[in-house]
Amino acid sequence: MIEFIAHNLAPIMFASLVLFLLLGYPVAFALAANGLLFFVIGVELAPFSNGQINLFWPLLGALPDRFFGGVMANDTLLAIPFFTFMGLILERSGMAEDLLDTIGQLFGPLRGGLAYAVIFVGALLAATTGVVAASVIAMGLISLPIMLRYGYDRRLASGVIAASGTLAQIIPPSLVLIVLADQLGRSVGDMYTGAIIPGLVLTSLYVGYVFIVSMIWPKAAPALPPEARTLGKGVTSLLVALAIGAAITVFGDRLLLPYAPTSAGVWAATLATVLVYAAAVANKAFNLRILSYLAQQVIIVMIPPLALIFLVLGTIFLGIATPTEGGAMGAVGALILAFAKRRLNLSLMIQAMESTTKLSAFVLFILIGARVFSLTFYGVNGHIWVEELLTSVPGGQMGFLIVVNVLVFVLAFFLDFFELAFIIVPLLGPIADKMGIDLIWFGILLGINMQTSFMHPPFGFALFYLRSVAPRGMFKDKVTGRETRGVSTGEIYQGAIPFVVIQLIMVALTIAFPGMVMHYKSEPAPRAPVQVGAPGEFGLPPLGGMGGSGDNNPLGLPPLGGSGSGPGTGDNNPLGLPPLGGGGAGIAAPAQDNPLGLPPLGMPPAGLGAPASPAEPPLGLPPPDFGGGQPAPATPPAP
Repeated sequence: MIEFIAHNLAPIMFASLVLFLLLGYPVAFALAANGLLFFVIGVELAPFSNGQINLFWPLLGALPDRFFGGVMANDTLLAIPFFTFMGLILERSGMAEDLLDTIGQLFGPLRGGLAYAVIFVGALLAATTGVVAASVIAMGLISLPIMLRYGYDRRLASGVIAASGTLAQIIPPSLVLIVLADQLGRSVGDMYTGAIIPGLVLTSLYVGYVFIVSMIWPKAAPALPPEARTLGKGVTSLLVALAIGAAITVFGDRLLLPYAPTSAGVWAATLATVLVYAAAVANKAFNLRILSYLAQQVIIVMIPPLALIFLVLGTIFLGIATPTEGGAMGAVGALILAFAKRRLNLSLMIQAMESTTKLSAFVLFILIGARVFSLTFYGVNGHIWVEELLTSVPGGQMGFLIVVNVLVFVLAFFLDFFELAFIIVPLLGPIADKMGIDLIWFGILLGINMQTSFMHPPFGFALFYLRSVAPRGMFKDKVTGRETRGVSTGEIYQGAIPFVVIQLIMVALTIAFPGMVMHYKSEPAPRAPVQVGAPGEFGLPPLGGMGGSGDNNPLGLPPLGGSGSGPGTGDNNPLGLPPLGGGGAGIAAPAQDNPLGLPPLGMPPAGLGAPASPAEPPLGLPPPDFGGGQPAPATPPAP
């Protein structure tokens, strides 16, 4: 019995962790306690395991180094508090309220317009905040009462709000993408670049679902009545402003191209945005009447968050800033926007810093607990057990991907995305890498799947966030004063199910069309700077024929004026050419340097005579003078 337990300690350890989590024990402490408990058991059972358990008491001394050297010194994780702080400042500064009101008015005349506005604003908030809770709560407080006021189906309204909030999971700067990149050992910038297209496709699928529902059941998503369109008409004015901005961008790009070939388009678009925004502000301040009220409000409300998105993501994608630096700039930009809206005060700062500290401590504690668990789990060869379990699945890569996605989908019913990222991903990443699966693509695939953890009834966190702010029972509408029925928990769950199905369709599309993610590899590599140095650094062969190695002659040219002998000659002449200027010995280069059997250049073939003068250097040129005083004497021919 003892030997059986010793040989199967890894699956027993994993099963006990699942039991700890199902009992509701905090995840960080469940990981650490499970790891320490089985460390003691493993040390005692090691003599009965025939070498399968590699645990001993001094191994505990590695834990402090894993904490301070591996977790606390991780620069990548610094991006988490920066992006969290940025999102909380923006959420509390009223940006979401302004966006929802303005975009709702813009799409209001369309059937399903409020739902489109929620999805669009959800994508914008995802690209500026990266925090699901902030997006869901803000849209639940602002949009849900309006959608109920104008007769939207409660299931559709609650589903759209919860699903749009979860876009923050996959659209950069997502916190889960930072964690996945860290756990998979890949670049956060590559993870962000690869996630852009899947995020936009998922947003389009949400829009398509709302369009289908509004066409089939018009009463489920009616258009705003004319009396509710407070910003009036003026879409034509907005289109004209956009056309002028596009024209300025094209003209500016051509004008700046000779001066900034790589960034002319960026500067031209920035100039056009500033001019259009300045025109809208001047129109509002001086009542110029060059723009309609609708166009004016849309431009004034939309451009600041778009500028913040460029400040954060644009600098990361252009290689100007790392994700951590981009997060820091985003936090400063959020403070500037809050100050410009006159919403920045001490209470706001205290709330944002307190929430940021809580989330950052939550992440770090889970990561520390995961380090303790992984130390023991690897010591009992748990990673080998997981690898054998998953690689034995029939179907190769496709079978592995199907099993992994089903596993993550089921575990998402019970675990948060942070818990999945710290417990499951470190076990799956090395196996995927051995099977030849690109880890950036694999991480984004898991990120889309983990998104369902926020939407799963009955444990989805997005559903809990919406339930906390959605009205229950009967409530009085603040605008009309009428008694309106609230949203039941069952309706929230029913509204989430179609969007969970859409997320699973997105997982299938990512597997079927990996190019949506793999485009991150198509970017040209930066040119290496040219350095002035010795001749060998330019890829030229060494003068005199003796010096240098293969690293100093990447072009594969033969030695200039030398014998082609000496250290590294074979590496210096991969093209198989004879030495330039002969060897001074009247013989050909060694066979490995002259596989074609050609005579040395500058020397006659064998049997056609000797050089003109023994004192004359090869090619009849004087010896090179490098400024070392007297010229070096010519090398006499070998006797």
